[in-house]
Amino acid sequence: MSALAHIQKGRTLMPRRVMLYGVHGVGKSTFGAMAETPVFITTEEGTNDIDCDRFPLATKYGDVLSALSALYSEEHGYQTVVIDSLDWLERLIWAEVCAKRGVETIEDIGYAKGYIFALTQWREVLAGLDALRSERGMQIILIAHAAIEKFANPETDTYDRYVPRLQKQASALIQEWCDEVLFATYRVHTKTQSEGFDRKRTQGIGTGERIIRTTERPAHVAKNRLNLPDELPLDYRVFAALARGEGDPTTSNENQEQPQEQGA
Repeated sequence: MSALAHIQKGRTLMPRRVMLYGVHGVGKSTFGAMAETPVFITTEEGTNDIDCDRFPLATKYGDVLSALSALYSEEHGYQTVVIDSLDWLERLIWAEVCAKRGVETIEDIGYAKGYIFALTQWREVLAGLDALRSERGMQIILIAHAAIEKFANPETDTYDRYVPRLQKQASALIQEWCDEVLFATYRVHTKTQSEGFDRKRTQGIGTGERIIRTTERPAHVAKNRLNLPDELPLDYRVFAALARGEGDPTTSNENQEQPQEQGA
């Protein structure tokens, strides 16, 4: 049969591969817990106060692989796997690399080769997640904390931006693998006040509103393959509906009939 007979047309709906990184305490784990039938692979204790299903806390790299293997080979009803968090998983990966190389710290390997060796473990994790996605139909959510780094943009002066708190090569590998890289933060406004003598002071004013940034900007890295709005509320239901091609479920129907006013 001709290869042309197998050409696929239109969108192919597959479970999403999402990285959500953000500032401390913004609600990243809660986002994961709102997903469809989630189970957490935890490398830190941030989910203790969240009502969710979780594997025992992973204290070594092999614990994470065992959890992935169980989800792949055993019967269960979970639809989403959440790794919380990537930056604590990275510590377990580094410990694994150090044990194999017989060194105390990953820096002891020299010439930054330890971080290159660690990519082998990262690829092993991503391969396990790919198997869950393609063969078990599971969505993937990867949680990470945020860090601020200096970015040397060739077209402008160097500036600060938010990035996932991961070693650069590992971060690049994971971001490329993911369908969406989302930045979770609080909405902040600035206010500039004059203090006299030609001096001004700028204050950050927080509203407490939690949001997701979906596209890259100078202040943060992000991406999406769904043509999402640049900004969303930090609400998994909104993301999931938009990923399915539906509207925002938290927005009231503007076309709904309004009650008519009674005349005097």
